[in-house]
Amino acid sequence: MFVGTVVFDLNLSGVTSLKEKRRMLKPFLARLQNQFHISIAEVGYNDSLRMAQVGVAVVSNERTFADRMIAQIVNNVRNEPEIILADYRVEIL
Repeated sequence: MFVGTVVFDLNLSGVTSLKEKRRMLKPFLARLQNQFHISIAEVGYNDSLRMAQVGVAVVSNERTFADRMIAQIVNNVRNEPEIILADYRVEIL
């Protein structure tokens, strides 16, 4: 069994309140979860207006599948128009 994890540091430009931040993140996280069947949650910068840290976990019986899934998820986050990908860290266990 292989577990792939990704931690994204996201910049949310134009956000003026925590309520607006949640309104932007919630559908984004739900869409990724439904599209890729992954575990995903906001894990850091909870009180920051314009930053969010999101954790993703993928479980697979093949390392190559976990690598491909993570690459697709990273590309999807990069292409999100309202969210800027500041940094990410990948780990396969």
